[in-house]
Formats: sequence, structure tokens, C-alpha cells
Amino acid sequence: MSKMGLFINYDYCTGCQSCAVACQQEHDFPAGKCGITVTEFIYPTDKKPVAVDFLPFPNELCDLCIRRHQQGEDPACVKHCQAACMQFGSLEELVKEMEATPRSVLFSPR
Repeated sequence: MSKMGLFINYDYCTGCQSCAVACQQEHDFPAGKCGITVTEFIYPTDKKPVAVDFLPFPNELCDLCIRRHQQGEDPACVKHCQAACMQFGSLEELVKEMEATPRSVLFSPR
């Protein structure tokens, strides 16, 4: 079985926090604890006075919802992502997606 991962395209994340809420509810984490954190970055650019990016960062609590995967479902963060900027799959498939997508990352837990 190939190793699984999470692909995130930062160009489309709107910072809605749906991924974090879904993760917290799926794992029954207490308030303030979650497997993914959405960070807001504000910076000047050449084209506009200011740009805002929202970057979801999975952390050490993220297990890619292994229980959901075993039942044939996507991780909670992917299922509930309002911007559809997250994908779950084998690292081999996701690397191909990443090569064609600037401003993206892959996450794979230990």
C-alpha cells in the first residue's frame, strides 16, 4: 500500500477554518486543540497595497483521519473544505498534482 498524504493548494484557501472545526469535531479534541491550524499572513505586493494568504498547517496531531480512510472516506478536513483546496491520496498521485500547482504543499504524517 502506498503512503498517503494531504495536498493543499494555498491559492484557493479562504481562511474559513472549516478544516480546523471538522478536525476538532472528528477527533473530539478539547477547545484550543486541533490537528490543523490556519494561519493568516498579510504582506505588501507589487500589484496591490496588501495581500492576504491563509495557510492551513497540519501538525503532529494530524493522523489523516486514518479511521475515516479505513471506511473509504476522505479526512474530515478534506470533506469539509469550503474552498476545495485540499486533496487526499497517495503521495505518488499528489506529487504530480503539486508539480503542476504553484503555491502548494504536501503533508504526510510519520
